[in-house]
Amino acid sequence: MSALEPEVIDIVLVDADASRAALVREALDGSGYRIVATLGPGDDVIEGIRRHKPGLVIVDIESPDRDTLDSMKAVAGEGAQPVVMFVDESDEHATREAIRAGVSAYIVDGLAPKRVKPILDVAVARFREHQRLKAELDAARAGLEERKMIERAKGILMDSKGIGEEEAFRTLRKLAMDRHQRLADVARELVSFAQLLKG
Repeated sequence: MSALEPEVIDIVLVDADASRAALVREALDGSGYRIVATLGPGDDVIEGIRRHKPGLVIVDIESPDRDTLDSMKAVAGEGAQPVVMFVDESDEHATREAIRAGVSAYIVDGLAPKRVKPILDVAVARFREHQRLKAELDAARAGLEERKMIERAKGILMDSKGIGEEEAFRTLRKLAMDRHQRLADVARELVSFAQLLKG
């Protein structure tokens, strides 16, 4: 896709009502969303989603049941795409369970074709922002763990060689450069080796 072509997001639609699914398909025609598969009763939802690898999943049902929520939990757990659920009726418990299952947007009063695109736009934007924040948090956690490991490795060198902190850091850095490895990886190996000697 070139920079000038608009992004098209593939959708797997889970809907037991074929005529309603056709209306949704029609409403999304030319909108930047493309339904690549419609799954209904008897279909393995999780397998269908894994097979088609969509950028978005829409679930349109009368009311959420345990099987549907379990399927959405499995799909959301893989973290590949947002899930938008349209239901005709709901209660507080069902809403809570849907959110726990990882549904990105939960819309009560059913799926009105003219409302679909703006709802999907918001769900996709929120999902991407959530993924970006999660990636930043994961990177920050990984960085913190690496700094802790480097500090531990420096401490081991300081104790075993009777050297200061700066010299311990220089030693680690030289070792990393000589081995063409990251500083954190060399530190992890040193800490693991020291633990092996202790054990």
